[in-house]
Amino acid sequence: MANQLRLTLAQLNPTVGDIDGNAQQILDVWHEHKDSSDLVIFPELFLCGYPPEDLVLNAAFLHAIETKVTAICAQSKDYAAAALVPTIWREKYGLYNVALLIENGEIKQILKKHMLPNDHVFDEPRIFQAGDLPEPLDFRGTKLGIMICEDLWHTDVATHLKQRGAELFIIINASPYHISKHAERYDVSHNAISKTGLPLIYLHMFGGQDELVFDGRSFIMDAQGETTYESPAFSSDVFTICFSNKTISELPNTQSAPPSPLSLIYDGLKIGLRDYVHKNGFKQVLLGLSGGIDSALSAAIAVDALGAKNVRCIMLPSEFTSQDSLDDAKKCAEMLNVSYETLSIKEAVTAFEHIVPDLNGLAHENTQSRIRGAILMALSNISGEMLITTGNKSEVAVGYCTLYGDMNGGFNALKDVYKTDVYKLSAWRNQQNPAMPENILAKEPTAELRADQTDQDSLPPYDLLDDILKLLIEYDNTNWSNATPELIQMRDRCMKHPETITKIARLLKNTEFKRFQSAPGTRITFRGFGRDRRYPMTNHFVNKIEKDA
Repeated sequence: MANQLRLTLAQLNPTVGDIDGNAQQILDVWHEHKDSSDLVIFPELFLCGYPPEDLVLNAAFLHAIETKVTAICAQSKDYAAAALVPTIWREKYGLYNVALLIENGEIKQILKKHMLPNDHVFDEPRIFQAGDLPEPLDFRGTKLGIMICEDLWHTDVATHLKQRGAELFIIINASPYHISKHAERYDVSHNAISKTGLPLIYLHMFGGQDELVFDGRSFIMDAQGETTYESPAFSSDVFTICFSNKTISELPNTQSAPPSPLSLIYDGLKIGLRDYVHKNGFKQVLLGLSGGIDSALSAAIAVDALGAKNVRCIMLPSEFTSQDSLDDAKKCAEMLNVSYETLSIKEAVTAFEHIVPDLNGLAHENTQSRIRGAILMALSNISGEMLITTGNKSEVAVGYCTLYGDMNGGFNALKDVYKTDVYKLSAWRNQQNPAMPENILAKEPTAELRADQTDQDSLPPYDLLDDILKLLIEYDNTNWSNATPELIQMRDRCMKHPETITKIARLLKNTEFKRFQSAPGTRITFRGFGRDRRYPMTNHFVNKIEKDA
């Protein structure tokens, strides 16, 4: 083993398909450390961005990657430092998820991902071939056990690398965030260390990609499984460490304080919205501000993500809009310092009533929502601002939303946030810096589409609704013999309301068609709608909550 190996780790934010931009990030960091580091390392599939999905089936895309790899080799040929450049790699019998060791302007080794995930949001076997069990990378006198993301989650990979002489594990990752994900990463890292006794570096990326968000928080663990460094959440971090005598040293002087659970969720929603807006070429957003808590929290997230000058809020009152709502919406806009307008929909509703004389009941309520949606989309078309929609996961789950009405928009920051968590996040955000009147948090939620309406006219209390939804959506495949006491208690509480469970299960099933037409939104739970939960629209099976399932 060499006396010392200096490794530079780059926690950065790539963009899928931006091969030139991602390559420039690689070259910028590499150039900065070309004489001071031995090896510069980047997160999984960084050159093409993650997840590339069916872009990998496009021959022009693959050719562009290969051309860029050649250019990277040429530009780095005089660098003393080598680099691990993660990308797609095309060979005769298929495509591979790899890390290229580039040194002195040449590809010296191709390290292939062995374990390909096929669960939750992942379907890598559809597009990639699995590499063989990896061998250690013998680099400048040190044997490095390089694993690519999922490889870490299977201990046979780590034990094989140790048996073949690895001295240090380096895991390059693109691991989407959800609320309990970081604890899971720690668990599998501890497991690998306990099996092998080797220290470990876990390098991650950060940023938003459509419905996924990546939280950063790269970390280093010593041979005893103690965390000696962790990068900040949802931001960039480039740091260099020294490895010698089986020990990682010269750690960064600054260590981020562990973020609170609510701050992590909020930052994930913020970065998810920010990157979706910016990476899709928008600068500004607009939304309907109703005086309710969902639109108030959405506005706060938008302001924190994009800046107040880039957020426009529109109040669209009808005859059923209360003075409380008008006052709360205006006050919220003032507290957030955003542009605010009031555009009444009364005349438009009256016009509809003349055209459709029998307009009443639910049709009348939905027409109000659709008029609002049409006005907001027209404003978006005129201004070029992206319209964001504001429905929470509880409402989206049971279809308490209107197609072509309040569901209109290009993105939904709250799509994977249960209503009970909307309240928690709003209270947390107000503690940091007041963003909405306290009355918004205190009053009963209502769509205000008819006189004296509240959400609980149609839905059970949100604490019960959300627990039932969690059991039906996130824990529908639970082995109850191994479940936590807290989860069992939640199940038993819900099972005291069998008729409500049946009602909610039917609503969840019957409104799948709405979710197929809904805007994307940042995934923060164990199982979000969309790519993470693929249910048929035409389906006669109604889910149940069973003790012995």
